[in-house]
Amino acid sequence: MHVLGLTGSIGMGKSTAAKMFQRLKVPVHDADATVHRLMSKNGAAVKEISDLFPETETENGIDRKKLGDAVFGQREKLKQLEAILHPLVRQKMHRFIDRYARQRRELVVLDIPLLFETGGDR
Repeated sequence: MHVLGLTGSIGMGKSTAAKMFQRLKVPVHDADATVHRLMSKNGAAVKEISDLFPETETENGIDRKKLGDAVFGQREKLKQLEAILHPLVRQKMHRFIDRYARQRRELVVLDIPLLFETGGDR
């Protein structure tokens, strides 16, 4: 199976390219959507994030704007958040790859904006 990494900054066309692959029936793992699910109500990251940043928890999960206000521009806090989220996202990514490998799919796409920055290219 070929694993294609789709990466780039905001506005580079990742979403457009991912939709093209999906129209061709190629499975696409969306890391951003995974993060949203992890931080939504009953998400796997909610408790750990709210333990570190209690002001960010709502009845619907983590308030992303409040979380952004709490971490951006503060390197140590951002590292703490990444230490929670990145392993969970990698775990979901590996499950995605394994699932389609068992189905003997020829190609899957990983839509990961921070692919190189998080070591996902390895």
